Amino acid sequence: MRVLITGGSGFVGRRLCERLARQGHALQVVSRSPEKARTLLPEGCDVRDSAVAFADTPPDALVNLAGESIAAKRWSEAQKREMIDSRLRATGDLVALCKALREAGEALPGVLVSASAMGYYGEQKEDGEGDTAVTEDTPPRDEFAHRLCARWEAAAGEVEALGVRTAIVRIGLVLGEGGGSLEKMLPPFKWGLGGRFGSGRQFMPWIHRDDLVAAICFLLERDSASGAFNASAPHPVTNAEFTRTLANTLNRPAVLPVPAFVLKAGLGEMARLLLTGADMRPARLQQAGFGFRYKTLDRALEAILAPG
Repeated sequence: MRVLITGGSGFVGRRLCERLARQGHALQVVSRSPEKARTLLPEGCDVRDSAVAFADTPPDALVNLAGESIAAKRWSEAQKREMIDSRLRATGDLVALCKALREAGEALPGVLVSASAMGYYGEQKEDGEGDTAVTEDTPPRDEFAHRLCARWEAAAGEVEALGVRTAIVRIGLVLGEGGGSLEKMLPPFKWGLGGRFGSGRQFMPWIHRDDLVAAICFLLERDSASGAFNASAPHPVTNAEFTRTLANTLNRPAVLPVPAFVLKAGLGEMARLLLTGADMRPARLQQAGFGFRYKTLDRALEAILAPG
């Protein structure tokens, strides 16, 4: 199968490309820096600067992972626009490719797996008291993260409207070695300076990178899979539980909490990433028959942080 991937040189995309290459699939990767991307990807990847550039070699499947990191910079109005626009540009490029293929009389891709995020649901509280389990049927709370994800998903819906089976993955905090959120969190914890954020009661839906890659492949191959899927482990944890488990795995204390007002002063609106969350559950993935390798946080962290 010929698989086109946007964001293929990123933290998740690289691991996905490695898995698909091992399975014998032909890889087409969209990157703003093709030469640099080629150094990061398996040998033989066809890397071009836009999805439309692949109209001469129509892909059988699409995976859409591209977008400005939501944690890259403070959320100024300009940065918010770039977070939205980068996702709409990448997804719109896939729409343009599909339209070009249809006009040329070529077969459209059979499937699109398109990223979204746990932020789709906003902060989920039950009348301000406690948390409620969040499945794909849970109504979202309106805030910036939800609006970002909703527009991203709506853009993917334009591909679906052309007749391409579309699965949306609402991704939790991705854990893996050598990058991602965990890499930024590790230094203070290794120094014994880690601790919860704010009250620590906010949920942190998480997923091991290898389980996320496996879920994407599962959705590519499962002809009946369409709609939204929560891509997070079946046992989410609170921030306090996460920090305690991480510290225990490193054999370090976690006794220095970061007050909410400090995070808000330093990060502005972006502090909501650390101070809010949702008890997100992968209901539809599990109903479809997907099995997680890393169901619990302690097992995931042990695998990632094991020496050697």
